[in-house]
Amino acid sequence: MERFEKWLVISNTAVLVSFLGLLLTVMLAYPLADALALPVQIAAHMGTLLFAVGVKIAYVARLAFLSKLGRPVH
Repeated sequence: MERFEKWLVISNTAVLVSFLGLLLTVMLAYPLADALALPVQIAAHMGTLLFAVGVKIAYVARLAFLSKLGRPVH
């Protein structure tokens, strides 16, 4: 059980980091795009896709560890 608690903390952190990265890359890719060079815009668009996938994977992991711990899964 203690092992699942550790992974729950890791997955919660991964959701937060991925979400913040997603917000940053969306800001860079769209409202701030005019101020950035083309390679940075391309990287921001790619980052948007990668961080979105990160949010989804980390959230599914979070739900799995909550389930293993017998806690309510929302």
